[in-house]
Amino acid sequence: MNERPAAPAAPDLPPLRAVIARHGLAARRALGQHFLLDLNLTRRIARAAGDLSHGTVIEIGPGPGGLTRALLEVGARQVIAIERDERCRPALAELEAAFPGRLTVIAADALDVDAGRLGAPPRRIVANLPYNVATPLLIQWLGMVDAFAGLTLMFQKEVADRLTARPRTKDYGRLSILTQWLTEPRRLFDIPARAFTPPPKVTSTVVQLTPRSAPLHAADRALLERVTAAAFGQRRKMLRQSLKSLTADPAALLARVGIEETRRAEELDVGQFCALAQALGDAR
Repeated sequence: MNERPAAPAAPDLPPLRAVIARHGLAARRALGQHFLLDLNLTRRIARAAGDLSHGTVIEIGPGPGGLTRALLEVGARQVIAIERDERCRPALAELEAAFPGRLTVIAADALDVDAGRLGAPPRRIVANLPYNVATPLLIQWLGMVDAFAGLTLMFQKEVADRLTARPRTKDYGRLSILTQWLTEPRRLFDIPARAFTPPPKVTSTVVQLTPRSAPLHAADRALLERVTAAAFGQRRKMLRQSLKSLTADPAALLARVGIEETRRAEELDVGQFCALAQALGDAR
């Protein structure tokens, strides 16, 4: 029976609230900051990411270092934290000193960083994502998903609903299809607003995305995104109408893959959208 390696002994660190007070780290709404200070919850997230004793963990927006601390305490071999808020640098420097050689902090906007090239593989992203950039970051990472062994991410609950939504539900849409095409998404647990400082207005959900060894169905990503954009751009209309921006004869395109022209976008599964993308490419 394989057992996870024991985590190195953790240093005695001050409470996170004391760290925030000492460095004057009031959360900034403009940066989408909501600090998670409950170490039981941050450790739960860190453990949910799996065995971190090999490769690299990439964290986005560590703030005062609550999740960073948990990742290191549960045995992450190497953590690379990307933080654009310079005010957080002294607090993170204290963690760098407490866990020598295991934490590297990059002062940058995560949207400008090629996470797929950071550190040694296997790479895992584990992050309490700033709400205002969570979806753009996810879409960026899906474009390089082969670089990661897993992504354990906290989103607003409504975004998590979209990632895991099934056809014929109100949350099913373009993000559902792209995510499920490239990964196996699984909801892990919710975190109430009161666990954060300051409390957001919404519940948060931790989601684990496991990259597929190959996309769920063959398709060109650019064409798949065009088809889903057209279909969900007018999601209440029948496909024979909503796909007119793609082709002069939507009925013929739909007939080619055996989809009734009276169906609507939310009724198609990932495989059917991939078939439409393939047929569109063939027609051109």
